Parts: sequence; structure tokens; C-alpha cells
Amino acid sequence: MMFPRRNYLTCLMLCLFLLLTFFDPSVSHSQIRWAAKKKRMREKVRKMFYHAYDNYMTHAFPHDELKPLTKTYTNSLSELGNLKLEHLPQDYNGSALTLIESLSSLLIMGNNTEFKRAVLWLSENLTFDVDARINLFECNIRVLGGLVSAHLLASDSSNNLFQGTYKNQLLVLAEDLGNRFLPAFNTPTGLPFAWINLKYGVMENETTETSTSGCGSLILEMGALSKLTGDLRYESVALRALRKLWSMRSSLNLVGTTLDVATGEWIEFSSGIGAGVDSFYEYLLKAHILFGREDFWRMFHSAYVAVQKYFRHGSWYHEADMRTGKATYWQLTSLQAFWPGLQVLIGDVAAANSTHREFFHLWEKFGVLPERYLLDYQMLHPTEKYYPLRPEFAESTFYLYQATKDPWYIEVGESIINSLNSYTKVEGGFASIRDVKTMELEDHQHSFFLAETCKYLYLLFDDSFLKDGNYIFTTEGHPLPVLRAWHEKLPETYIPSNWTSIKSQQEAYRISAMSMQVCPAMTLNSGKRIESACHVPDARSDHRCFSDEDCGVDSTACRRRSCSMAGYCGLWLFI
Repeated sequence: MMFPRRNYLTCLMLCLFLLLTFFDPSVSHSQIRWAAKKKRMREKVRKMFYHAYDNYMTHAFPHDELKPLTKTYTNSLSELGNLKLEHLPQDYNGSALTLIESLSSLLIMGNNTEFKRAVLWLSENLTFDVDARINLFECNIRVLGGLVSAHLLASDSSNNLFQGTYKNQLLVLAEDLGNRFLPAFNTPTGLPFAWINLKYGVMENETTETSTSGCGSLILEMGALSKLTGDLRYESVALRALRKLWSMRSSLNLVGTTLDVATGEWIEFSSGIGAGVDSFYEYLLKAHILFGREDFWRMFHSAYVAVQKYFRHGSWYHEADMRTGKATYWQLTSLQAFWPGLQVLIGDVAAANSTHREFFHLWEKFGVLPERYLLDYQMLHPTEKYYPLRPEFAESTFYLYQATKDPWYIEVGESIINSLNSYTKVEGGFASIRDVKTMELEDHQHSFFLAETCKYLYLLFDDSFLKDGNYIFTTEGHPLPVLRAWHEKLPETYIPSNWTSIKSQQEAYRISAMSMQVCPAMTLNSGKRIESACHVPDARSDHRCFSDEDCGVDSTACRRRSCSMAGYCGLWLFI
């Protein structure tokens, strides 16, 4: 049998490649299989994203979010954070929320054509002159963050996406939205109202209650908007609110969960690293990376040490009273799963891995991550047993793989993908889970599924986007480039392959807790005492344990600690 000459040559070249690969000592068969597996998983994530995106565009666009079970839509921007569904608008028809949230994901997955089409539609059709009361925090991280990030990607000359035809349309929209945010900050304290009407500003008799995240997680998006427009008002009000919030911390350097923007008084004193507080810690560190300000680092370091002292219990974190440090609620929440990713950014990889594994055990137990799990009772919370396609566990898995290249995290990513496809994929998209025990579904595909969950899973298997520049991701997963022009002082990354690797000519330093952490703790010439940020707190009478692994290293003596027969941590005296 004769082969056509072209097929014969192709076959010969393929055989030659396989022979060279087989005899090449630098390329192992396991590496080949591993690369093939990552490619296969990347394509699975791509299919997931487009199954969600295409169904949104078919059944819900230009409304806010998709209802995948009924293949309809919800105009949910006014409902985000609105648990009682109060003061809903009558004539609001959506702001293409999911499309805005998908912009950077489209580009990361290489779909330049759809990205450009989306930018053009938003440029010509999107308006914020609508009578809709929205949550400032949610609108900031989702809409303003999505627009600012997409503008930076669209205007990046190295991408050459628009060949000079992009005229900053997304930035114009972002600036308009930022201007509509400003009245929320007109309070006696500078802390912003949680709610504002996009058309009319702060409504009469508006509630003065807000969360720590709500007024402490605005600096990335609004700071970036100021850098891009030259209008310092956005950064100024966000910074004033953040500084006011930090001034309200307790003597233990802890903050509460909710507060009053008119009086500056705390309403809820119990706090942790979960809902209502989580992104406050995240933005202190990421603002330092993005803008290079030393005051952000000082605030973060003090806050991080306090978290490790008063919230950490072995590998997981409970909640505590900000005034006393006494434990209040012993529970894991799905939002806490972002914490290992944050720890990776400061170089605390060992602690990140330890906590990440706690969440993975819970994921394996239920198939997904329940919203709240009661650690003291080892049971699901009776009402909060849902899983709304949250991204935080996938996010931390991505960060840990970036830091360690440990293939185990790839296996975790595969488990996440399999669970999402098994339990949440429906004909009309991906549905949230109402009850993780029964896997009953809920008719809602959140926009963050496309902005974060799919994005972090894709980057876990294909991080080529990160090789083109230095980025930090907002709490909603929107990438912001680390730019020289935005810095007072440029940080050097703790992880050399990460996205903050630009070095300062004059004063380079590592953006890591390791740069200010000394073990054992010591007193500097200035008289200031610096504590280890990443070790388990010193033994206390209430620090219970189940094994030596729960006890870690003593932050003062730098010695391994053991778990006594009575279940308390103490020093190994002979090490």
C-alpha cells in the first residue's frame, strides 16, 4: 500500500518526534502525560465558560444574570446584598452585568473577537442614568472593576486588539459610574453609605449601617480610576474611608463586621476572615502591591498578625470579639477559602497549604463547599447549606499551584471541575446549589462564575496570560496591571514567577510577610517589636489541638510545638 507523499512525510516527522522525545532525557513520559492532562482540563474549563456565557447571551443578555433552569433572566444588580429585597426599582432592565464580568475572562481565554464585540456593544448601549438603588460595594467590585480592568486590557498597546480604534469608551463609562458613587461618601465620618441610587444619589432615610468590606474594599477600583483619569477624588474618598476604618480598630488591631457610617460606631463586634470582612484584608495587601504605598503594608501587617493571634486555631479560623479576642463562632464559611490565596502573596505558603487542605476535606465530604459549616458541632449550618458557584476555593488552588507547582493542586482543580459538571451543569447553563446534602438546584447563575470561578480554573491549567505582564486580581477576579507609573515604590515579588516582579532601581524589597517577619520575634533599634506573622500564636489555655500538626511553630522561641494528651499545644523542650 502506497501513502501519498505528503501523508508519508507527516507520518515520518511524527515518528521522528516521538523517537527524539523518547530518547530525550530532559523530557520524561510523565511530563508529556502531565502536559496533555493540563491541556485536556483547560479545554474542559473553556467549555464550561462558554456553556455559561452562550446561555447568558442567548437567554438573558442584556439583563444582569441568567436563570439557567428556566432559561430566563434576572435584573439582579439592585438585588445584590439586598437580602430583604427592599426598594427594588420598577423600570430597571439590567446593565449587562454578566457581560461586563466576562470581559477579562474572554481575553484570558484568547477570544479577542468576542471581547471587541462586547466592548463595542457596551460603548454604544450601556448607561448608568437609571433609577436603581444599588449596593456600593457590589457595584464597585463587579461593574466599576470590570470596566476599569477591561479598559486597561483594551488600551494595552502590546495587545494591539483594536489597532488604534479604541477611544477609551470603557473608561468614560467607568468615570461616569465613579461620579455617581461620590455622594455616598458625604457622611460625617467619610465612611460611605452602603446603598446609593445611580440616578438620584443617597435616598432619604437611607440606612446608615454598612459592613467592613463595604467601606474598606474600594481602594483598588477607585484608586485605579483616579490614576487613569487624573481625577483624585475617587482615590481620595476611598482612602479616607479606609483610614477612618483602620482608626476604629481595637487595641488588638481587630475590626468588627458592621458599623454605622453616621456615628462611626461598631454595630457587630464579632469578626473573622469571612463574610463582611474578607476583602478588607485582601485590599490592604493588594493596594500595597498595586500602588506601592508603605501605609498599606503597615496596616496589613498589623492586621495579619492580629488575625493569626486571635482567629487562627490550628489549620482553620474561628471568629472572635474584636475587643477581647475571645472566640465567638466556631465555623468555616466558603468565603474564608480566599485566605490561603492571600497568604501565598505574602509568602506564607506552608500556612496557606494547611488551611487549603481543610477546605478540600470539606469539599470532598459534600462534593462542593457549603456556605457555612459548624466546626464545634461538625455539621452543616441549618439554613446556610447552599453553594452559589463560589470561586474562592478555586482561587486559592490557583495561587498555591503558582507558588509550589505541586501537581496535587492540579488534582484538586480536576476535582472542582468534575463536581461543577456533575452537580451544577444544566442545559441552560450552570445553576447554584440550594442544599449541598440533597444537591437541589437553584435557578441562578451568578456573574462571578464567569468572572472568577472559570477564570481561576482556566489559569490553573494555562497561565500564559500571566507571562505577558504583572497583574493583581481584584476580589472579583478582574486583573489590574502593576504599572511603574502608579507606584511610589515598586515592589519585588516573593514568588519570582508571579506578576509583581518589577524591581525598583532605588529601593527594592520583597512584597512578603517575610520582609518584616523575624523568627524569633525581636525588637528593632527603634524599639518597635516585630512579631512573626505566619506562625501559630503562642500557647494559650484555650488553644486546643488534635495532633502535633495543629500546633505549628512557636512564634517567640521558633520551636516546634506538640499536642499534649489533654489536647493543648505546648513547646517541645528538647528541640
